Amino acid sequence: MKFSENWLREHVALDASSAELERRLTTIGLEVEGVERLGDGLDGVVVAKILSCEKHPQADRLQVCQVDAGQDEPLQIVCGAPNAREGLLAPLAMVGAKLGDITIKTAKLRGVASTGMLCSARELGVDADASGLMELPQDAPVGQPLAEYLGLPDNVVELGLTPNRADCLGMRGLAVDVAAAFGASVTGFDVEPVPAQTDATLPVELDAGADAPCYLGRIIEGVDAGVPTPVWMAERLRRAGIRPVSFLVDVTQYVMLLLGQPMHAFDRDLLKGPVGVRRAQAGEALVLLDGRKVDLDGEFLAITDAGRVVALGGVMGGEDTRVTAATRNVFLEAAHFAPAAIIGRGRRLGLHTDAGHRFERGVDPELPRAAIEAATRLIMQVAGGKPGPVTEAVLPAHLPQPRPISLRRSRLARVLGAGVDDGEVVRILRALDMQVEETSDGWQATPPSRRFDLAIEEDLIEEVARIHGYDRVPTTLPGGATRIAVPSEGRVGEDELRRQLVARDYLEAVNFAFVDVGLLADWQLREGSVPLANPLSAELGVMRTALLPGLVDALGRNVARQQSRVRLFEIGRAFKGAGEGEAPLETARIAAVATGEARAEQWGEPERAVGFHDLKGDLESLAACAGAILEYRPSAPAHAHPGRSADVYRDGSRIGWIGELHPRLLRELDLDHAVLAFEVDLEPLRVRGLPRVELPGRYPSVRRDLAFVVPGQTPWAALEASIRSSAGPLLAGLGLFDVYQGKGVESGFKSIAIGLILQDKSRTLKDRDVEEVVERVTASLQQDHGARIRS
Repeated sequence: MKFSENWLREHVALDASSAELERRLTTIGLEVEGVERLGDGLDGVVVAKILSCEKHPQADRLQVCQVDAGQDEPLQIVCGAPNAREGLLAPLAMVGAKLGDITIKTAKLRGVASTGMLCSARELGVDADASGLMELPQDAPVGQPLAEYLGLPDNVVELGLTPNRADCLGMRGLAVDVAAAFGASVTGFDVEPVPAQTDATLPVELDAGADAPCYLGRIIEGVDAGVPTPVWMAERLRRAGIRPVSFLVDVTQYVMLLLGQPMHAFDRDLLKGPVGVRRAQAGEALVLLDGRKVDLDGEFLAITDAGRVVALGGVMGGEDTRVTAATRNVFLEAAHFAPAAIIGRGRRLGLHTDAGHRFERGVDPELPRAAIEAATRLIMQVAGGKPGPVTEAVLPAHLPQPRPISLRRSRLARVLGAGVDDGEVVRILRALDMQVEETSDGWQATPPSRRFDLAIEEDLIEEVARIHGYDRVPTTLPGGATRIAVPSEGRVGEDELRRQLVARDYLEAVNFAFVDVGLLADWQLREGSVPLANPLSAELGVMRTALLPGLVDALGRNVARQQSRVRLFEIGRAFKGAGEGEAPLETARIAAVATGEARAEQWGEPERAVGFHDLKGDLESLAACAGAILEYRPSAPAHAHPGRSADVYRDGSRIGWIGELHPRLLRELDLDHAVLAFEVDLEPLRVRGLPRVELPGRYPSVRRDLAFVVPGQTPWAALEASIRSSAGPLLAGLGLFDVYQGKGVESGFKSIAIGLILQDKSRTLKDRDVEEVVERVTASLQQDHGARIRS
């Protein structure tokens, strides 16, 4: 939010300097993000009127102007601005004036003398517009110093307001906080009702329940919509970051800045009535003020005229009923909309409006009538007109009502670490417009209707602390002994898993838990996704159902920046909907992706692209931290390359997936090289048994090497499971040391060579013990997999 410091000082009497004001604003929680000084160094710049313009004899783009600057004789000024014309009032920098580093002197331009410079707003440092001369109203007094006329110098202060302080989005609300901080008083503000001069009304109907419990309207007939916006109003709008448009529009914007209540003005002659508020219906559409046609649904609040949609409540008005210079009768509206009915609606349309910004955070339900009266008075003062009575529709049961909050003296002292004088507490609460009553143990305060953020005792403690001064709260060290948490030996820490992957040449990535629903659709992982009610943007509209889509997206951004070898991992949570009315299921997971060469470029070994077994080894290294044995079973999810994908199991339970991404998916993601990835649940990789000391066996082990011919598609994991199951307790070790396909092995089969290491802890094995194990293993492989001993 931006505001003019001069305007603020009109609403609260301050003796403090600008620097002290800015410091105090930050200390009371209204952080000052920036200050722009306007109008310094305008000495010698006056309001001037161009009396005549003639073409420069030596330059097509220059004009020789005779200018009245309030002196006895006109001044001759050579000007190249495209809007320089007879009758125009504009700022004139007189000879001797200094604009930045430039001192204005008498000069000759292409042989013609020029005694001054007509200026643009940018040259004066009062606006960014450099398209031409700064045009002043026709009633501007010629010869008056420009700084005096524009109310300069001034500071434009930008605040970074937190979402709970919507009450400070209006000048009057901001003035209350500033007055409380400085012990000053807020100046009075006239909101006396403007009496009706005609009977003109439009009926108002409410049909949106708690979403729109209050709507006020008023007709003003016979206005002169073509009158220019007064310079004082236009300047306050500009300094708040709003460019003036036309008087009727500017009035509604000005009242919004003043009170914090958004308003809208309709051309009365384009309305039939009644005016209503209801939920939009599927299939309805509206052309907005910015010219865009938008399709509506039941999520939007519609302002209707005789049933047709003419505006989006809390977002933007419609083009068909807008006010123009030809408007003679205007219908003003001011309403109270529930924040939940407005949040996110503008972002769905790609809009961020000042009205929506305020309604999303909460607007004082008592402001609509004050806004209508203030706007009526301003319109009558500048554009004339005769107002009708205010038409009000209200659903009192749905209007938020302030509730008293108890503040205990002991609790205040305990939280702050020091007591605050009772008189100071009462002063602060009353300065913030609260109704305060003393109780036996403290106070009971009822906040004003604009303070939606005050609901519990801690909120009042915060108010006392920030106005009293956080710098006055004593700094003390905590007392008592601290407990040191000892990590369990039965769990692997996340940091240990991180270090393991970093040691294997991976970099950690941290991605948003929100993703684009289209990205999940590309991965065919959209099922169960949880949509956000108020997304930061359309690209962050749902909670992620897996880590890999975001992680591969990050890999793609690195590849697009000429990083050919990329390895990333992430530890985070995935979310899946659990049913209506239930919280989504959260699962902690760890994922990794890799593309490019298996090893960084070096002289010691040839280049080789990263493959399935490289990533499998990285995953196995994580499992080794917990002493886990993983099992891999072929799988074919939609995002996986057929035949190069496996589900990962631990102790018979599926914990994740590993494999190569499908070429179709890579094309959609604009990736040219193969990408390997895994994603597994984190918890199974963290559970480990307690380590136990075990002495080496006293009796010798026996090794038997066996070679089998098995069908070519039989995975080693299945063979290993059969061997371990049949070998029994004597099996101390098992290794696969050769796989062969080719001459001597029939087509469709492969030869595997395994080593069995057998050992008994209590005795030396005999030949028949070894042969029994070999026979069981051979029979099991033959029965389960059609294997036979290779001759």
